[in-house]
Amino acid sequence: MFLEHTGPHSPRKGWIEVICGSMFSGKTEELIRRLRRAEFAKQKVEIFKPGVDTRYDAVDVVSHEGTTIRSTPVPNSTNLLLLTSDIQVVGIDEAQFFDDGLPTVCEQLANSGIRVIIAGLDMDFQGRPFGPMPALMAIAEYVTKVHAICMHCGGLATFSHRKTASQELVVLGETDSYEPLCRTCFQAALSVQHDTP
Repeated sequence: MFLEHTGPHSPRKGWIEVICGSMFSGKTEELIRRLRRAEFAKQKVEIFKPGVDTRYDAVDVVSHEGTTIRSTPVPNSTNLLLLTSDIQVVGIDEAQFFDDGLPTVCEQLANSGIRVIIAGLDMDFQGRPFGPMPALMAIAEYVTKVHAICMHCGGLATFSHRKTASQELVVLGETDSYEPLCRTCFQAALSVQHDTP
Protein backbone atom coordinates (compact mmCIF):
# COMPACT_ATOMS: atom_id res chain seq x y z
CA MET A 1 0.00 0.00 0.00
CA PHE A 2 2.79 2.43 0.89
CA LEU A 3 5.51 1.13 -1.45
CA GLU A 4 6.19 3.12 -4.58
CA HIS A 5 7.88 1.44 -7.53
CA THR A 6 9.67 3.65 -10.02
CA GLY A 7 11.86 2.87 -12.99
CA PRO A 8 15.60 3.58 -13.06
CA HIS A 9 15.06 6.96 -14.74
CA SER A 10 11.94 8.00 -12.83
CA PRO A 11 12.22 10.81 -10.30
CA ARG A 12 11.88 9.65 -6.70
CA LYS A 13 8.29 10.13 -5.57
CA GLY A 14 7.43 11.39 -2.11
CA TRP A 15 4.15 11.40 -0.21
CA ILE A 16 2.64 12.04 3.21
CA GLU A 17 1.07 9.47 5.56
CA VAL A 18 -0.75 10.47 8.74
CA ILE A 19 -1.49 8.12 11.65
CA CYS A 20 -3.97 9.77 14.03
CA GLY A 21 -6.28 8.96 16.91
CA SER A 22 -6.71 9.34 20.65
CA MET A 23 -4.16 8.62 23.34
CA PHE A 24 -3.42 4.91 23.89
CA SER A 25 -4.59 4.00 20.38
CA GLY A 26 -1.22 2.72 19.09
CA LYS A 27 -0.20 5.70 16.92
CA THR A 28 3.46 5.63 17.90
CA GLU A 29 3.59 1.83 17.71
CA GLU A 30 2.33 2.00 14.11
CA LEU A 31 4.77 4.81 13.27
CA ILE A 32 7.69 2.75 14.60
CA ARG A 33 6.46 -0.34 12.70
CA ARG A 34 6.46 1.54 9.38
CA LEU A 35 9.86 3.11 10.04
CA ARG A 36 11.39 -0.27 10.97
CA ARG A 37 10.10 -1.73 7.69
CA ALA A 38 11.76 1.12 5.81
CA GLU A 39 15.01 0.44 7.68
CA PHE A 40 14.78 -3.27 6.82
CA ALA A 41 14.42 -2.19 3.18
CA LYS A 42 17.78 -0.37 3.58
CA GLN A 43 16.20 3.05 3.18
CA LYS A 44 17.74 6.08 4.89
CA VAL A 45 15.39 6.97 7.74
CA GLU A 46 15.30 9.91 10.16
CA ILE A 47 12.82 10.26 13.03
CA PHE A 48 11.92 13.51 14.75
CA LYS A 49 9.84 14.55 17.71
CA PRO A 50 9.09 17.94 19.32
CA GLY A 51 11.57 18.96 22.00
CA VAL A 52 8.70 19.42 24.47
CA ASP A 53 7.95 15.66 24.48
CA THR A 54 10.13 14.25 27.27
CA ARG A 55 7.64 11.84 28.88
CA TYR A 56 9.47 8.55 28.37
CA ASP A 57 12.83 9.69 27.05
CA ALA A 58 14.51 12.97 26.11
CA VAL A 59 15.71 11.60 22.77
CA ASP A 60 14.05 8.28 21.80
CA VAL A 61 10.50 7.93 20.52
CA VAL A 62 8.86 5.44 22.90
CA SER A 63 5.41 3.89 22.51
CA HIS A 64 3.09 3.12 25.44
CA GLU A 65 4.02 -0.54 24.89
CA GLY A 66 7.70 0.29 25.45
CA THR A 67 8.90 -0.03 21.83
CA THR A 68 11.66 2.49 21.14
CA ILE A 69 13.38 4.02 18.13
CA ARG A 70 16.14 6.61 18.08
CA SER A 71 14.95 10.12 17.20
CA THR A 72 16.10 13.72 17.05
CA PRO A 73 14.18 16.24 19.20
CA VAL A 74 13.68 19.56 17.39
CA PRO A 75 12.35 22.90 18.67
CA ASN A 76 10.27 23.74 15.58
CA SER A 77 9.27 22.48 12.15
CA THR A 78 11.83 24.48 10.15
CA ASN A 79 14.62 22.43 11.74
CA LEU A 80 13.35 19.40 9.80
CA LEU A 81 14.42 20.96 6.50
CA LEU A 82 17.96 21.41 7.82
CA LEU A 83 18.27 17.80 8.98
CA THR A 84 16.78 15.76 6.14
CA SER A 85 19.23 16.03 3.26
CA ASP A 86 19.92 12.65 1.63
CA ILE A 87 17.06 11.02 3.58
CA GLN A 88 14.40 8.79 1.98
CA VAL A 89 11.91 8.42 4.85
CA VAL A 90 11.10 10.95 7.57
CA GLY A 91 9.10 10.00 10.67
CA ILE A 92 7.48 12.63 12.90
CA ASP A 93 5.93 11.71 16.26
CA GLU A 94 3.60 13.84 18.42
CA ALA A 95 2.96 16.15 15.47
CA GLN A 96 0.18 17.97 17.33
CA PHE A 97 2.84 19.68 19.47
CA PHE A 98 4.58 21.24 16.46
CA ASP A 99 3.97 24.74 15.15
CA ASP A 100 1.56 25.56 12.33
CA GLY A 101 4.41 25.57 9.81
CA LEU A 102 4.66 21.76 9.92
CA PRO A 103 2.23 21.07 7.02
CA THR A 104 4.22 23.36 4.71
CA VAL A 105 7.48 21.70 5.77
CA CYS A 106 6.00 18.23 5.18
CA GLU A 107 4.82 19.26 1.73
CA GLN A 108 8.32 20.52 0.89
CA LEU A 109 9.80 17.21 2.03
CA ALA A 110 7.26 15.15 0.05
CA ASN A 111 7.71 17.33 -3.04
CA SER A 112 11.45 16.67 -2.88
CA GLY A 113 10.84 12.90 -3.05
CA ILE A 114 10.73 11.99 0.65
CA ARG A 115 8.15 9.66 2.22
CA VAL A 116 6.85 11.50 5.30
CA ILE A 117 5.12 9.48 8.05
CA ILE A 118 3.41 11.53 10.77
CA ALA A 119 1.79 10.39 14.01
CA GLY A 120 -0.25 12.60 16.31
CA LEU A 121 -3.40 13.27 18.28
CA ASP A 122 -6.16 14.51 16.01
CA MET A 123 -8.11 16.08 18.92
CA ASP A 124 -7.14 17.80 22.17
CA PHE A 125 -8.55 17.02 25.63
CA GLN A 126 -11.70 19.04 24.84
CA GLY A 127 -12.40 17.14 21.62
CA ARG A 128 -11.25 19.97 19.32
CA PRO A 129 -8.93 19.58 16.30
CA PHE A 130 -5.36 19.74 17.63
CA GLY A 131 -2.61 21.99 16.27
CA PRO A 132 -1.43 21.30 12.70
CA MET A 133 -3.06 17.85 12.54
CA PRO A 134 -6.20 18.86 10.54
CA ALA A 135 -4.06 20.51 7.85
CA LEU A 136 -1.72 17.50 7.75
CA MET A 137 -4.66 15.12 7.31
CA ALA A 138 -6.01 17.29 4.48
CA ILE A 139 -2.76 17.23 2.45
CA ALA A 140 -1.81 13.59 3.14
CA GLU A 141 -2.13 10.86 0.52
CA TYR A 142 -2.86 8.30 3.25
CA VAL A 143 -4.64 8.82 6.58
CA THR A 144 -4.96 5.99 9.11
CA LYS A 145 -7.21 6.59 12.12
CA VAL A 146 -6.48 4.18 14.95
CA HIS A 147 -8.67 3.60 17.99
CA ALA A 148 -8.19 2.86 21.66
CA ILE A 149 -10.67 1.05 23.90
CA CYS A 150 -13.05 3.19 25.96
CA MET A 151 -12.14 2.87 29.63
CA HIS A 152 -15.80 3.25 30.68
CA CYS A 153 -17.80 1.02 28.31
CA GLY A 154 -15.28 -1.00 26.29
CA GLY A 155 -16.33 0.50 22.95
CA LEU A 156 -14.03 2.11 20.38
CA ALA A 157 -12.45 5.24 21.85
CA THR A 158 -11.64 8.29 19.75
CA PHE A 159 -11.36 10.93 22.50
CA SER A 160 -8.58 11.65 25.03
CA HIS A 161 -10.27 12.64 28.29
CA ARG A 162 -8.14 14.55 30.79
CA LYS A 163 -8.88 13.44 34.33
CA THR A 164 -7.17 16.42 35.98
CA ALA A 165 -8.63 19.93 36.37
CA SER A 166 -5.96 21.75 34.34
CA GLN A 167 -7.21 23.77 31.37
CA GLU A 168 -3.75 24.12 29.77
CA LEU A 169 -3.73 22.85 26.19
CA VAL A 170 -0.50 20.85 26.64
CA VAL A 171 -0.22 18.72 29.77
CA LEU A 172 2.15 15.80 29.35
CA GLY A 173 0.87 12.75 31.14
CA GLU A 174 -0.09 9.12 31.01
CA THR A 175 -2.88 6.97 32.47
CA ASP A 176 -2.84 9.03 35.68
CA SER A 177 -3.85 12.13 33.68
CA TYR A 178 -5.73 10.81 30.63
CA GLU A 179 -8.10 8.04 29.60
CA PRO A 180 -9.46 7.10 26.17
CA LEU A 181 -13.23 7.38 25.86
CA CYS A 182 -15.89 6.83 23.18
CA ARG A 183 -18.05 9.79 22.13
CA THR A 184 -20.92 8.96 24.51
CA CYS A 185 -18.72 8.47 27.57
CA PHE A 186 -16.62 11.52 26.67
CA GLN A 187 -19.72 13.74 26.54
CA ALA A 188 -20.91 12.29 29.85
CA ALA A 189 -17.52 12.95 31.47
CA LEU A 190 -17.49 16.55 30.19
CA SER A 191 -20.96 17.22 31.58
CA VAL A 192 -19.88 15.89 35.00
CA GLN A 193 -16.80 18.14 34.95
CA HIS A 194 -18.90 21.19 34.03
CA ASP A 195 -21.37 20.43 36.84
CA THR A 196 -18.58 20.04 39.41
CA PRO A 197 -17.92 23.33 41.29
